[in-house]
Amino acid sequence: MPDQQTDDETRTVPGAGDEPAVVGGRAASDGISLAEPTIADGPDLWRLARDTGLDINSPYAYTLWARDFADTSVIARDEAGQPRGFVTGFIRPTRPDTYFLWQVGVDPGFRGRRLARRMLDHIGERIAARGLVHLEATVTPDNAASRALFESFARSRECEAVWTPLFGREHFPADGSEEHEPEDLVRIGPLGRPGTDDKHVRRHT
Repeated sequence: MPDQQTDDETRTVPGAGDEPAVVGGRAASDGISLAEPTIADGPDLWRLARDTGLDINSPYAYTLWARDFADTSVIARDEAGQPRGFVTGFIRPTRPDTYFLWQVGVDPGFRGRRLARRMLDHIGERIAARGLVHLEATVTPDNAASRALFESFARSRECEAVWTPLFGREHFPADGSEEHEPEDLVRIGPLGRPGTDDKHVRRHT
């Protein structure tokens, strides 16, 4: 995942006053609901990625993602049903106990509502319920907001966030005058549900 775009509040008070995840498509008090995307959401995922400044992929890629990886992704909608954020990710084929989070995007008009954290909590609950043990993502060294987001998530689940270099500039093609920044891997786990002993059981098995 080249980068993540997160809520502005994450920059200042990571982890403070985080709102609980919204599950099963139920709306929170502010009208935001979280659910699995459908094929019809593919164009909206692409537009959100474009408008939030993420490294954008083709519209086809997002529509295909909404078909094949819906159960490991989430789309956030406001009370009018308009898409306002998304998370895409997948279960690693060679490490089926590990979820890799690919992109996080939040509508610029909905920043400051901790939407990125709420979507991450939602995904965390879903993958923990499926028995997955770790969550991974990559972040550029200068992306302080995303680093704070993942550190806060790890603290909330009382588990470790381990950072290691993964991709260097040499792993990416030069695009004109721009060079892709290096990517550090964060590996969070062992995952359990907040307030339970799940993580402690998994740690010793």
